[in-house]
Amino acid sequence: MTQLLTLSLSVFSPADTCRKAFVFPTESDNSYVTLSAPVQKPLKAFTLCLQVYTALARPYSLFSFATKAQHNEILLFSEKPGLYSVSVGGSDAYFRVPETFYTPRHFCVTWESQTGITELWVDGKPMVRMSLKKGYTVGSEASIILGQEQDSFGGSFDKNQALVGEVGDVNMWDSVLPPEEIRAVSTGGVSTPNFLNWQELKYETRGAAVLHPWLWQRDHISLCLLYPVSLSTRDSAGKRGFL
Repeated sequence: MTQLLTLSLSVFSPADTCRKAFVFPTESDNSYVTLSAPVQKPLKAFTLCLQVYTALARPYSLFSFATKAQHNEILLFSEKPGLYSVSVGGSDAYFRVPETFYTPRHFCVTWESQTGITELWVDGKPMVRMSLKKGYTVGSEASIILGQEQDSFGGSFDKNQALVGEVGDVNMWDSVLPPEEIRAVSTGGVSTPNFLNWQELKYETRGAAVLHPWLWQRDHISLCLLYPVSLSTRDSAGKRGFL
């Protein structure tokens, strides 16, 4: 029988996500992190932000959001150095990005159904806007994966598309954040995420994936240093506990 642990978490606790990242240390098709959104609902707009650190020059997935109807419901993917794709509802837009090696990058993706306008922000700077799936609704009951691209709902991973590196500060909103808030998020500020919140993240690690202190520095003090949080996690065996 799984034992449930309940502890009081202080702001200085080493067991939370503050100043930590998910590390994917090896190329494989079985190392990944599953995220659980507190509220599953259809989306007419979203903003997704995350920090990524990798030395890969081959294609890899940064964020994979699949539904049973569409495995590329939302996908942020590196095609090659300097070229990223954003997918919504199975349609793709491509963004050329000035490439920087051996430096953590901060990404934000925004999309709205009303116009289809899709934005990719890198390190607080917007790339040229594109358009995707005007009038579309992103489905609910999603499988959200870090470290792998889903070619079916919750699976069909290819190690040649797996991330080897680190991902942290994953936050998501059910609206398009204004530019000033995206710039603030890119330097460590948080604008009250209401879909995925890094400070209150529910996750499950598999394979070699592990939560570990980050290596990068941020210019802005993260809000996780100012307020205590509580987390729900699962280990690689699927056991659940409250830290």
